[in-house]
Amino acid sequence: MTVVPATEQRPTKIACRDVWKVFGRQPERVVERITPDQTSAQVLEQTGHVVAVRGVSFEVQPGETFVVMGLSGSGKSTLIRCMCRLTDPTRGEILVDGQDVLKLAEPALREVRRRKISMVFQNFGLFPHRRVIENVAYGLEVRGAPRAERLARAQQMIELVGLAGWEQHFPKQLSGGMQQRVGLARALAVDPEVILFDEPFSALDPLIRREMQDELLRLQADMHKTSVFITHDFAEALKLGDHIAIMRNGQFVQVGTPEELVLNPANDYVAAFTKDAPRAKVVSAAAVMLPCPPGFDPAGQPAARADAKLEDCLPMIAAHDGPVCVRDEAGALLGVLDRLSVMKALIV
Repeated sequence: MTVVPATEQRPTKIACRDVWKVFGRQPERVVERITPDQTSAQVLEQTGHVVAVRGVSFEVQPGETFVVMGLSGSGKSTLIRCMCRLTDPTRGEILVDGQDVLKLAEPALREVRRRKISMVFQNFGLFPHRRVIENVAYGLEVRGAPRAERLARAQQMIELVGLAGWEQHFPKQLSGGMQQRVGLARALAVDPEVILFDEPFSALDPLIRREMQDELLRLQADMHKTSVFITHDFAEALKLGDHIAIMRNGQFVQVGTPEELVLNPANDYVAAFTKDAPRAKVVSAAAVMLPCPPGFDPAGQPAARADAKLEDCLPMIAAHDGPVCVRDEAGALLGVLDRLSVMKALIV
């Protein structure tokens, strides 16, 4: 069981604590009897039960994008469905703003889904008989908002995701990327505090997928939503995640920032994913800087911010013979970069 410690200065938006999901006739009994050394395959053979999620714990801070990355069958989609109770966990706690959604009665759960949590699905989940604007307005319709109000809000979201002019079209008249934009607009229309993404871009062509990733980053920069994003693509996880959890056989193998996973993989399984990672886009100057050499005079030397990625530092290093200064936001000198330290960081 892996736990991401809460940040002291910021309240926790989402907290999952020891979440289990076992499929079968006696799931609680299996959870009680399972031992740490038993594999999921052994449990299935011995009990006939499928352990999909196994003692998962993590926390997500407000405005953060927490990515759960894993291969098919790792349990990631089951986990996110448990978070909004499309699937009920066998055991554990799932807290949103301190409220355990697993203890909510059906009416209260519906209100949480209507007002606090939205979900974006892999298969778009659009109503084929409804026009784009009606699809986007659906959550507000369920909430009981007046027609004029919900259509006005839907129009705003359609424009926000770049679909102005397509309001009166049906989903079948849109490309896959456009349909996913409709799904995103629908999720945003109810102004949720939390958005759950279940592999939303996996069915899209690579070029459209990159465009949607960029679109999501743009929206997140403006709206600062708290998000949990499921993917099987490590490059996508690195691009979108503030923190990333690597999931395997229902458990978290490692949790950390993109930089932490790339520089310090916990085991060979994580290292296999990080091997081809675009390290220059992930690793910061602060992670590989060296102490200032004796007698070093920073006057007139080029400088990079501590949080700058190495790809942004490379032109300075290539154009300058000496060390490049690394400074914090206030301009204080923290260390230096040289060509050797940067090359070591970029070579696996």
